[in-house]
Amino acid sequence: MSVARAGTLGATRICPHCKAVVLQSANICPGCQHHLRFNSANAEPQAEAVSAMRIEGSIQHAGRGESCEYCVVISITNERGEKIARQVVGVGALHPGEKHKYSFSVDLMPVNPAPERRRN
Repeated sequence: MSVARAGTLGATRICPHCKAVVLQSANICPGCQHHLRFNSANAEPQAEAVSAMRIEGSIQHAGRGESCEYCVVISITNERGEKIARQVVGVGALHPGEKHKYSFSVDLMPVNPAPERRRN
């Protein structure tokens, strides 16, 4: 979880619906897709997210014997190879002949800097 203060770039909070860690600037939770806040008439609309990466795939238990278990892990590292986060996002089992589909995406949200205040 981010240690950024509220109102700073990258600040986080907890979604009250699904308890996921989300960006404080988010209007909609990317996990459960519930509304986190409603923009007032004076508030600026949130910039639309741009999909920077999307991977889709599937796994299938090809064997005819025993069932097998799986664990889905996401790991994020910075350009120096330092681990930023590692999280298990799902576990389960596959029975012979069963198939599961997976989707992974990274969305970028442009950040509008706060308007500068004029000094009188």
